[in-house]
Amino acid sequence: MASTDPTAPRHPRAPIAPWFRTTLLTLGSIAVTMLGLLFVTFVIGRVMPIDPVLAIVGERASQSTYDAVFLELGLDKPLIVQFAYYLWDVVRLDFGTSLLNARPVAEDIARVFPATLELATLGILIGIVLGVPLGVVAAVRKGSWIDQAARVLALVGYSMPIFWLGMMALLVFYGILGWVGGPGRVGIFYVDIVPPVTGMILVDAALDGNWDVFRNAFSHIVLPAALLGYYSLAYISRMTRSFMLEQLSAEYVTTARVKGMSERDVVWKHAFRNIRVQLVTVIALSYATLLEGSVLTEIVFSWPGIGSYITTALLSADMNAVLGGTVVVGLVFILLNILSDLLYKVFDPRAR
Repeated sequence: MASTDPTAPRHPRAPIAPWFRTTLLTLGSIAVTMLGLLFVTFVIGRVMPIDPVLAIVGERASQSTYDAVFLELGLDKPLIVQFAYYLWDVVRLDFGTSLLNARPVAEDIARVFPATLELATLGILIGIVLGVPLGVVAAVRKGSWIDQAARVLALVGYSMPIFWLGMMALLVFYGILGWVGGPGRVGIFYVDIVPPVTGMILVDAALDGNWDVFRNAFSHIVLPAALLGYYSLAYISRMTRSFMLEQLSAEYVTTARVKGMSERDVVWKHAFRNIRVQLVTVIALSYATLLEGSVLTEIVFSWPGIGSYITTALLSADMNAVLGGTVVVGLVFILLNILSDLLYKVFDPRAR
């Protein structure tokens, strides 16, 4: 029988589950970040010295046509109402119509983004596979010729203009040696042979079983991917070396060596395990940079990705395409940050 004594101590309510609270905080931060990004893009679209009505109707349109389009775009309404309309359009993935080709911007982005995703993914894989071991070895062999070579390699990757490296690579490996394919994603003979399932031509060719297209596409992507991989390798190897040097000088590493543990176990099972969380952030930022910052590489290699798409739209004053691409790039950064948080909990039990 339950006690009815009012003076009896009451059991406190069970707190909200930590995972539920963390999920709410994460979703709230995502919503605030996305709202801020949309507000910035909305303001940019309004302060740019480009009349969106004239961009649509042309300078020779009559005043009545201009006024009709002005009202249709909702530009006569208060800015807060225009921003609300803009939010609703973005939620429906409606970024307007491109002025260059009169197609919906969302369709254009869905067409060009897989090309950038494919290129950046191969680039970051090269950077991880080569950059992480190079940084670890450079830290373990501090002061040796390997360390010096790694530092020079990273310095060159940071300081050399990527467009110049791209042109030199095309000249040597395509123009002179003929080892790789030229600009573009695939040779003219292989265009539109495989059905576009994912938009990534290597994946689509493999799914279709057309290995001739796969080999041709690989010969075209290997050079720009290697260039982006070298760029990310320089950053990843440098940061890996810095993180490892900090861990190798810690007391627990000295203790492990005194106990007779092999150097291999000390490096990989102790020191490297403690830098994995930091490396997740470095790799995620590098990947995001390749996804949105490979503009020059795409232009040099005539790669039809989102970077060259936004650049072309900006030079043509196609603000719908520019703002749509900017929103997508910002969303990519947000998603990669979420992925980093999830990986933190995988690699570091203290974050769970």
